Amino acid sequence: MQETRSSVGLQVNGRRYEVDVDHRVTLLDLLRDHLGLTGAKKGCDHGQCGACTVLVGGRRANSCLLLAVAHYGTRVTTVEGLGGDGPGGLHPLQEAFMERDAFQCGYCTPGQLCSAAGLLAEAAADPGAADLSRSGIAEAMSGNLCRCGAYPRIVDAVQDVAAAPAAAPAPAPAPGDGRVVA
Repeated sequence: MQETRSSVGLQVNGRRYEVDVDHRVTLLDLLRDHLGLTGAKKGCDHGQCGACTVLVGGRRANSCLLLAVAHYGTRVTTVEGLGGDGPGGLHPLQEAFMERDAFQCGYCTPGQLCSAAGLLAEAAADPGAADLSRSGIAEAMSGNLCRCGAYPRIVDAVQDVAAAPAAAPAPAPAPGDGRVVA
């Protein structure tokens, strides 16, 4: 009889977890149902809306498309782990989203924040690789849909953080991580 469950060890938001899961469990379901981290949302469940975006090994990823068992030992950051040293422990992006009113219903906001943090980390790691103009940010964030149409304010918030001295992006991808993220 073939085994259908495995133990998955992950570092999520700086904390180590070891979870026994069915081989079919997605990273999104592991985060939400097994770890109680409900920031990443289940939107389309097909990787088309971006509501489930998290950082996997420092890179933006649609967690609904990733099998948890394929990411043993991986470093994952969710919106709950973005916090910083600002007021209330908020990441500069979270502060900018509030200042710019870059959300309405808030459903897409966790994915938008993680995607923006990944974009800023990519720009910090290789300044020539990321276009942080309005159109560049809009293009880089195009995989994150917002039903409320807050796109202009989201771009404004990301630009604010990108232009701020000592911007605090998420950790850059680890060199030689070797993991391919869908």
